[in-house]
Amino acid sequence: MALVPGTLDVMVMKALQDGPSHGYAVAKWVRDTTDDTFVVEEGALYTALHRLEKQGVLRSDWGVSDANRRAKFYRLTPKGHRVLRAQAASWRRSALALFKVLGPAPRKASS
Repeated sequence: MALVPGTLDVMVMKALQDGPSHGYAVAKWVRDTTDDTFVVEEGALYTALHRLEKQGVLRSDWGVSDANRRAKFYRLTPKGHRVLRAQAASWRRSALALFKVLGPAPRKASS
């Protein structure tokens, strides 16, 4: 399923909320957390990671992955934690409103 516009950044930040990770692990987290509903394409992921880093939301450092390969690890900055809190709250409000719209149709009163 395609990502809803604007959701990739918040998913990336959420994946990094508990600590640093490399791009492949971020994509796997999204896939696993959404039960394979969302699959993040590599190009879109790295574009988002670089954009968020440029905005000061993420910071990166080189390290070694679990597969013993050199990888860039991304982490949320203090600004990133603030942005994540604000965006997550906004998405929760939007999702709740959408669930109301998509919920069962109200019963019509009988005369």
